[in-house]
Amino acid sequence: MSTENKKTTESSAKETTQTMEFKAEVSRVLDIVIHSLYSNNEIFLRELVSNASDACDKLRYALLTHPELASKTGEFKIIITPDKATDTLTITDNGIGMDKEDLINHLGTIARSGSAEFIKNLTGDRQKDMALIGQFGVGFYSAFMVADKVTVQTKKAGTDKGYIWESAGAGSFTLKEDDSLPLGTSVILHLKKESAEYLEPIRIRHLIRQYSDHISWPIILKEGTKEETINSASALWTRNKADITLEQYKDFYQSVSHAFDDPWLTLHYKAEGIIDYIALLFIPSKPPFNLFQPDRKSGIQLYVNRVFISDDIPELMPFYLRFVTGVIDTNDLPLNVSREMLQKTPVLAKIKKGIVKHILSELKKRSEKKEDYNKFWDSFGIVFKEGLYEPNDEREEVAELCRFHVTGSENLISFADYVAKMKSGQENIYYLSGADLNTLKNNPQLEGFEARGIPVLLLTDPIDEFWVQTYTSYKDKKIVSVMHAKNDLEKIALEKPLEESNLDKEKTDKLLERIKTVLGDKISKVQLTDRLTKSPIALITPEGQMSLHLERLMKANGQQIAFNSERILEVNPRHPLIHKMADLISEGKEETQVSDAISVLYDQTLIAEGEALPDPGAFTEKLNRFILTGL
Repeated sequence: MSTENKKTTESSAKETTQTMEFKAEVSRVLDIVIHSLYSNNEIFLRELVSNASDACDKLRYALLTHPELASKTGEFKIIITPDKATDTLTITDNGIGMDKEDLINHLGTIARSGSAEFIKNLTGDRQKDMALIGQFGVGFYSAFMVADKVTVQTKKAGTDKGYIWESAGAGSFTLKEDDSLPLGTSVILHLKKESAEYLEPIRIRHLIRQYSDHISWPIILKEGTKEETINSASALWTRNKADITLEQYKDFYQSVSHAFDDPWLTLHYKAEGIIDYIALLFIPSKPPFNLFQPDRKSGIQLYVNRVFISDDIPELMPFYLRFVTGVIDTNDLPLNVSREMLQKTPVLAKIKKGIVKHILSELKKRSEKKEDYNKFWDSFGIVFKEGLYEPNDEREEVAELCRFHVTGSENLISFADYVAKMKSGQENIYYLSGADLNTLKNNPQLEGFEARGIPVLLLTDPIDEFWVQTYTSYKDKKIVSVMHAKNDLEKIALEKPLEESNLDKEKTDKLLERIKTVLGDKISKVQLTDRLTKSPIALITPEGQMSLHLERLMKANGQQIAFNSERILEVNPRHPLIHKMADLISEGKEETQVSDAISVLYDQTLIAEGEALPDPGAFTEKLNRFILTGL
């Protein structure tokens, strides 16, 4: 949100009202939220009750260091008040509350830093955008699905100033100071006519039991002077697994993650021993929107004896498992644990080790069902492979769980599957990296491997360029780029013999010399190769230098490269085009045509590599001349 175009109206010495406009991008998102976010808009109540519960959690934690606030709080609770006379539904909590800065900057998730990135991903197709917003999570703003105006009355603990925030969701909101407000927050929904069902007590009871029964604070339905607690008010993770239904697990997952899919994996267990803790963890079935945002918080909430401590503790989960969400509750930390203490205590390291072990063990079990496991891999494989790159103690377990595309098969395979497919005489695991799977499958560098029936891993994720530099062998098999196979292919028999090359040394030397002259500093070297069977030429980089794909990735991301990788041009001496050019050069004929042919072949090789041509116009002009001559 911004404070652009502020209009300030003085109403009294103590009371001011400010009208502030949302940024254009927030208004756009809000419009989609209001009109097309959920197929069942009842989810708004879950979001608002979850926010109220978080506010109570935060204040209870604040009381550990500021006990003087207790005299103003009373027992924590959430009160839901339907009022048919005014067509309003009010959700009140006596939690931490908000000050002016909170209201402007942090009221709802849309206004946070992810909104700009979110906008980039909007397609204009409302159905697709609805799914995207569902992953993004909208929290407070889901209220506008059922209300044509929302009023928030709030006062932050430890302050004397209260504020009233109000908006009709039409691009602006107002702020007014009101010091008479009690501690906490009341969200007042001025319901649309078609949303009158949410004023019915029986409907409210049903929704709370469906979506928010696990909330550990009492949720009270207030009808006139009558008050009724309508949730069980016990933390779900503390209950016996046998007493929890799949639907309750699903509702809890959606509440803590603000997601709208079903969990792909639910892991609920109690660890007892040196460190005692309870874990209730989930792997989503769809990746959250902000999975790759650098400021994304950890998805794990830490509790100490059911007291909420923090939802931003990176030390609880390795980065490659950042898609895991849920709750960890332990008695082995002090209630007044500080952020600095959390960073230093060995307790978190032991809990982290335990939960990672459980997650990887469960993934190993699920991986036996290939079709089911592939769904997980399609969603999170790109992140999970970071575990091969990051230094950690479980890298071998991570490697066993990784899956890859491979030549000669449409199915994903593991490292173990690859080793089982290795040919007699093959010592290494080979891979080829690039931006696109189809482009890789047609890369000339694969031809020599295909001729020998050697499988090659096809790596298309950006992280692949990095983990292969640190995780360099599986078991006793080295992981080697096809470009750096050197003389490895000579040790492995061809499935059928190749034609012999009758290109003599004199013709060969003249051809290689002409190629180097025509291409100049585009290449560092020209050499013959036995790795090509169908293509006339191909490009490689020397071992130890940056691959062409990694170089393109870095340039595309605006990173400075000290020097470009050397490019070696490999020539197939059996190809008829190479023979024809060698003959013409030896005879001193058609010099312009030969030079053009070399340039066209080089540009074709760049295309096969997935690289943009430096001069598409010149390439097209030369190619057209060859087509015309052929016709």
